[in-house]
Amino acid sequence: MTRTLLIYGDSNTHGTLPLTELGEIGRHPPGRRWTDILAARLAPGWTVIAEGHPGRTTVHDDPIEGEHRNGARILPALLESHRPIDLLAIHLGTNDLKPRFSAGPADIAAGLERLVRMARASAAGPGGGAPAILLLCPPPIREAGCLAETFAGGAAKSRGLATAVARMAGRQGAAFLDLGGVVTVSPTDGIHYEADQQAPLAQAVAAAVADV
Repeated sequence: MTRTLLIYGDSNTHGTLPLTELGEIGRHPPGRRWTDILAARLAPGWTVIAEGHPGRTTVHDDPIEGEHRNGARILPALLESHRPIDLLAIHLGTNDLKPRFSAGPADIAAGLERLVRMARASAAGPGGGAPAILLLCPPPIREAGCLAETFAGGAAKSRGLATAVARMAGRQGAAFLDLGGVVTVSPTDGIHYEADQQAPLAQAVAAAVADV
């Protein structure tokens, strides 16, 4: 029987290319995104659904980019539309580092914890239960290129994120993978993943899925 993995993330789940200027909408080609490589690695036992939205936060309405980027608003609908979901992988937290949200590592971990609780309270898992949870903690960012001002002050905060999220994952009994030991962000914009990071990321997540 094929199981379902829903990856709930932001632009780095969407496959956004590193930006050289604001407003670009480039995307890694199909088949070369880490989510597609992951799907090929996990097949035929798993169906992988990549739900990545550029700009998505954990729980914040974005006053500039729109409230529809609030991950807590959208998650319930996606859990219902894709159920039954065996495993929910949450790959969020980077956009919360923007100064407009004034969120530190503990706040971001708390936002992720709210999403975990929402999923646990859903009937989106097999047999009307809850899906298993895998938290993919984003790697530390850089303040570089055209996104430097957008993420001003975020680099220092991002270096404390893994510790805060790991602590929360332990409290919630959720699986945890620190992507800081797996991938690095592009020096072009300090946020997104280059093409050569896609396969290592897919490999690490495949191993984490096997352990869940």
